[in-house]
Amino acid sequence: MPVAPSRILVVEDEADVARLIKHTLERHSDLTVETVGSGSAALASVAATLPDLVVLDLNLPGVDGADVCRTLRARPASATLPIIMLTARADEHDRVLGLDLGADDYMTKPFSPRELAARIRAVLRRRSGPGSAVSLYRSPHLVADFDAVSVAVDGDPVKLTRREFELLKCLVENRNRVLSRDRLLTRVWGYDQSIETRSVDVHVGRLRAKLGAAGPQIETIVGLGYRFVG
Repeated sequence: MPVAPSRILVVEDEADVARLIKHTLERHSDLTVETVGSGSAALASVAATLPDLVVLDLNLPGVDGADVCRTLRARPASATLPIIMLTARADEHDRVLGLDLGADDYMTKPFSPRELAARIRAVLRRRSGPGSAVSLYRSPHLVADFDAVSVAVDGDPVKLTRREFELLKCLVENRNRVLSRDRLLTRVWGYDQSIETRSVDVHVGRLRAKLGAAGPQIETIVGLGYRFVG
C-alpha cells in the first residue's frame, strides 16, 4: 500500500529561497511542501492542518520566527511538532536561543539544500521509528520516568525540551558507557556523522545546567564524548 508523502511547511519570506527549498524537497515523492511568507500565515496553516515538520526562518515580517516557535510549543496540538530553524542569524546566542525555544535543529544561511533535505528526513525517521523500552531511572538526586515524560531533581520537576529529554534518555539507557558525539548525533538526532553540528555540545551543557545537583552525572570524556554515571 503506498505511503502518503510527509507534509513539510516552509516558513520563509524570501520567495527565491522558498522556491529553492520546495524544488529540492519535492524532487522525490516522499515529501510535499507548502510555503508561507510570514509568521502569522505559519500559525494559521499549522492550526488548519498539522504538518509533519516545519522549516522556520527567524527573520519574518510581523510575528518573527522565535515567537512562532514559542506559540507552536505552547499549543498542545503542536507541542511536539518537529521544527528546523533556517536563518541568517549565525551567532551562538541565536543558536542557543533557537534550541532553548524547542527547535529540533538550527541551520544557518547560506545553506546546502541537500543537507537540509537530509536533516528533514533524519527528523522524520526518528519520529516514525520504533520507540525505546519504557524505563524508570532513580538516583540520589534524579528521578526520570521516560514513560510519563517526567524528570525531577531532588523532588522538584525539571522542564526539558524534547531534544534534551531524548538526550537524557539515550545517556541513561547507556549509562556508564562512553558515547561519542557522532553516536549521539546518530542515536538522538538521527544524522549521519558526516554532518557537522555543535548541537550535541550545546544540548549537553544546557541539560547539565537544568539537572542541577544531578548534572555532574553527565561526564565529559575528553577526546571521546560523554558518559552518564550512576
